[in-house]
Amino acid sequence: MNIKKTSILFIFFFALSILYGKEEDKVFLMKIGDKNLKNKIMNISGGKIYSSRKGKPISLLEMVKEMEKCRFIYLGETHNNLLIHNIQLKVLQALFKKDEKLIIGLEMFPVSCQEVLNKWSLAILTQEEFVRESRWYVNWNFNFGFYEKIFTFAKENKIPLYAMNVPRSLIRKIRMKGWKGLSMEEKKLIPQPDLTHEEHRKLIRTIFESSPLPHQMKGKGLEAVFEGLYRAQSAWDEVMAHKTLQVANRENKRMVILAGSGHLLYNLGINYRAFERSHLPFKTLVCVEVPKGEKSIKISRSLADFVWGFTEEEQPAFPSIGLSFKNFKGLDNLVIETQPIDGVAKNADFKKGDVILSVDGKNFFDINELRMYLAQFKWNHEVKFRIMRNAQELEVLLKFIPQEDKLSNKH
Repeated sequence: MNIKKTSILFIFFFALSILYGKEEDKVFLMKIGDKNLKNKIMNISGGKIYSSRKGKPISLLEMVKEMEKCRFIYLGETHNNLLIHNIQLKVLQALFKKDEKLIIGLEMFPVSCQEVLNKWSLAILTQEEFVRESRWYVNWNFNFGFYEKIFTFAKENKIPLYAMNVPRSLIRKIRMKGWKGLSMEEKKLIPQPDLTHEEHRKLIRTIFESSPLPHQMKGKGLEAVFEGLYRAQSAWDEVMAHKTLQVANRENKRMVILAGSGHLLYNLGINYRAFERSHLPFKTLVCVEVPKGEKSIKISRSLADFVWGFTEEEQPAFPSIGLSFKNFKGLDNLVIETQPIDGVAKNADFKKGDVILSVDGKNFFDINELRMYLAQFKWNHEVKFRIMRNAQELEVLLKFIPQEDKLSNKH
């Protein structure tokens, strides 16, 4: 699985959203899920939609016609892939033409953001106001540009948007202590997740074992690390399934859920948990990247109801910064929380504990505001940080250069 190293939580959950590359075969070809399809495979090529039931390509209109019969439609994504978000938009547009009453559920927002989402759907907020009021870059770790067209489409058509998640701090608590470690108030937000589904556990373990693991995840405690991550993943799925049904029961409308593909694969995640409680029909679409130089790749026909193949992109449309920031009590300035190990900051001279004095001569005391500023820069731009390290002021130049270019510049 071709992903880069990052924090323990992020590396795992980002891996869950990614579907591409030759090394993904183990995840693609698992014999789990639909009993009628799990022992069958099909070849997929870029630019085509495949029906797993039929085992062959179909048109967008054919897929939408089948989706129309369902109460829930799950559209999987790799969060930092603009091609996939454009596919999601195409499907949303096609579904909206058939049903203008549809609603959208969003993985990236905790329920505390619902009021802001309401204001966006009613066209009350500008994009800048929305990103600021929703605390986009605190709640989510990806450039708003990846999602801009989807949000604009929802706003222009006044499509209701719904927050599907809970604060990450609660998921982190479950990872460390389990569901029983939550307070009574916290348990009201998160139903107790079922950890006994063998096929789902097998899927998540396969993804876990296919991911490059940071040094701190290796050794005797590896099994405990997996169990913690599995608790967290299951809790996330449980929360979003619970919220999906809450909204559906209240609104009585067709609902499209946008979530990382790892929450949907083999119809064993959010989709499975929601169906087990409601028995309402659903369909799932995931997008699979076909590597450069390959005409097609093999996948299990139980991977999802529909699979949209697309050709590998050169690089993400928007740079990943790779810096995490933290506020400390008694200190106005932001602090670098961890040593950067990914993104454009990976090879820049940043250290854990660096105090940020200014960025391009501007002062930032709020994480969301700083990330909003950094998000506007494109590839090959650069930003100048002034930092304090060990009582000494330093300047660090952050260059927005793809990792491949950085490597070639060293030789």
